Amino acid sequence: MTTASPDPIALQATLVDFALAELVRQNRSSFQPLWSTESWAKLLIWLALNCGCSGDETGLKTFAEALGSVQTGRMRRVFFERELPDLELQVMADPAEQQVLVLAQGPADELLEPERVARALERIELAERVVADRSRWQRLDGLLAIPWQEVQ
Repeated sequence: MTTASPDPIALQATLVDFALAELVRQNRSSFQPLWSTESWAKLLIWLALNCGCSGDETGLKTFAEALGSVQTGRMRRVFFERELPDLELQVMADPAEQQVLVLAQGPADELLEPERVARALERIELAERVVADRSRWQRLDGLLAIPWQEVQ
């Protein structure tokens, strides 16, 4: 029995998707302030400039159109998520959303213990941006939803 060769176009698409995700992971902490739409915009501008686009409005729009909404969405998810394998937690903290989500990668009762989650938030420099009052943290099935601090 023989298996079909992978489609070269599909392989290229997979490689580009992988490379972009790794590029975002490797550089996301370079753009301050962390966990902000401003840092996301700075990453996109940096990418556009490194792809030869001008930094003016037309150049940035051209880049955004070429990237497309699907790829931009994937990159944004990677930009605003963190995996903490030693704590068995995944944090998704897109400031466009109302809450930060902390997902357990194992038994939720043990892994979503407030002290453990607080350590994770400190480690990824997110603790100062979310509500510290743990009574406002909402436990859902397999995850913890934590509101962002209100901007003064």
